[in-house]
Amino acid sequence: MSARARPAARWLAAPAVAALFAAGVWLFGGVVAGTFRTAMALTAGWFAVAAAACLAVAWRRRLLRAPVLAGYAVAAVTVGGYLGYSTLHDRVVHERVAAGPVEATAAFVSGEHETAGAARVVRVSGGRRVLTLTDFATSAGPDLRVRVAPGRGTDGAAAGVVDLGALKGNRGDQQYELPSGIDARSATVLIWCRAFSALFGSAALAPA
Repeated sequence: MSARARPAARWLAAPAVAALFAAGVWLFGGVVAGTFRTAMALTAGWFAVAAAACLAVAWRRRLLRAPVLAGYAVAAVTVGGYLGYSTLHDRVVHERVAAGPVEATAAFVSGEHETAGAARVVRVSGGRRVLTLTDFATSAGPDLRVRVAPGRGTDGAAAGVVDLGALKGNRGDQQYELPSGIDARSATVLIWCRAFSALFGSAALAPA
């Protein structure tokens, strides 16, 4: 490798550091932790450990100082900014929900965060069904999903769970298409934080 190529090659350390940092956030926040609070604590700890490791490398390897610190800074600001904004910022929606025959209904109960509102499975034209959430409210959080678990399951990552998409807002009325094949009369609606594998709230559907 030429002398000119070596300085350029060292900058490959920047994306490597960023990827390793992001993998650590996923591991400690979404895999190892069992609760939302534990996930947040472990993620904060990983931020500190990764920063210390990068500073140690920068101190010992002068040529790697800039790419290592740059990779950490970009990743930490990006991930930290996303987690902070999505956790502290409420998303309010006012979607017009379907009206029609109600197949199943339930009230939300809190999981790791206070959650309230009503879940209903409504039949609409063409034989379709939609899941409506009305008077709905839960805490803001990163990567919240609406999922349907068979029976009375509350693990949003378990086999057989159907993902209906991202939660449109942590407050307000909203609705989601419900795939055929789901027995809504004995299923459970989950508000699931995919980033930290945490249950925010659930609604155990029963025949209307």
